[in-house]
Amino acid sequence: RQVERTLLKFPEVVSVVCRTGHAEIAIDPMGINMTDVYVLLKPRRDWKTGKTREELVAAFDQALKESVPGAGFAYSQPIEMTTNDLLAGITSDLAIHVYGHDFTVLRRSAEQITRTLRKIPGAKDVRAEQIAGLDTMTISVDRAWVARNGVDAKTVMDAVAALGGIAVGDVVEGGTRYPVRVRLSETARHDIASVSALPIRTRAGGVVPLGQLAHLEILPAPSQVGRERLQRRITVELNVRGRDIGSFVDEAKVALERDAKSPVGYFTEWAGEYERLQNAARQLAVVVPITLALILVLLVMTFGRFRPALLIFVNVPMAVSGGVAALALRGLPLSVSAAVGFIALFGVAVLNGLVLVTSIERLREKGLGSTEAVEQGADARLRPVLTTALVASLGFVPMALATGAGAEVQRPLATVVIGGLLTSTFLTLFVLPAVYAWLMRSDK
Repeated sequence: RQVERTLLKFPEVVSVVCRTGHAEIAIDPMGINMTDVYVLLKPRRDWKTGKTREELVAAFDQALKESVPGAGFAYSQPIEMTTNDLLAGITSDLAIHVYGHDFTVLRRSAEQITRTLRKIPGAKDVRAEQIAGLDTMTISVDRAWVARNGVDAKTVMDAVAALGGIAVGDVVEGGTRYPVRVRLSETARHDIASVSALPIRTRAGGVVPLGQLAHLEILPAPSQVGRERLQRRITVELNVRGRDIGSFVDEAKVALERDAKSPVGYFTEWAGEYERLQNAARQLAVVVPITLALILVLLVMTFGRFRPALLIFVNVPMAVSGGVAALALRGLPLSVSAAVGFIALFGVAVLNGLVLVTSIERLREKGLGSTEAVEQGADARLRPVLTTALVASLGFVPMALATGAGAEVQRPLATVVIGGLLTSTFLTLFVLPAVYAWLMRSDK
């Protein structure tokens, strides 16, 4: 309620809906101590607290930390959160899984990792998985007292099993069999005095209360036990804002190796967006060389010679240089979407070079010399090359200037295409004809 009241004070917020705990039909593995807060916002043009999502999130976070101290908050989009949950089992951009056997060591390691990550620029909403905080009644058999009273430990523990329930038989109704269990009442199970008074029968036929045969105490215990790879696991989650995930993880690895090194027998593993980034990088490392090789093969097959094909292929590195320069000027990282933009850029750049060189080749087949064929071909194909480049570039301008949902994917892709087309078009119109005349000067 306090979170709802705090968020509704912002003029940008239309309504707030909270969902606490585990739903009957669970769509995500959320603990009973977690709440999803859905915040419905007005259109961006009506925002007053901040003009961007990051500014609005910063304002929300500051207000919630003041009004709801002790709670941890992480900010995401509903579809993004669900996607992260389906792919990696987390609700944030990044996560570090800490594996080991001792919960005390795991919790200490997670706290150290959390402190280290919070010092790295770009780390937001850093929090460790809450695994403690559940009080549990612990019953330890006192073997000395058990021996004095003529009772074995198994008898004591069988009586303790009544707290959870003991199977005493079955009830059959038609073709269905229902097990019958007997257990202590709800009030008795939660009262340590009532449990201590539980009678235990001795071999001599006497009765001794459980409190004289065992130590009963209420101790803090794990509220949940996460397991993976045959080991216990605790997760530290965080979001990254204001920088790319690749450089953040590289810096975080160095800091963790220096300040939060895992004990012997314990290890960590990155998950979330970084894991998908690594998978995409491995796939692109195979796809991009194959794409470039196919382009070169098709060009050689088109002309039947290697030199014209190689000349057109020079457009590819020229386009790459323009795309990289455009990303650097806008301060954007070399992301997966940017890599996809480079693949699309290769096709347009090669197409422009192919249009020009094909025109020159046809003029030479009619008997013109290299210089005359280059001059006439470049003049004739000026407008087609410019039209192809302008149409592709102008079509990507809205994506390059996008600020709404999905802009972090659209901007790098569009920036690469626009910047690469500028340099490749310049090469096609000015450099390519001169280089062609120089390479073909010896051909008769």
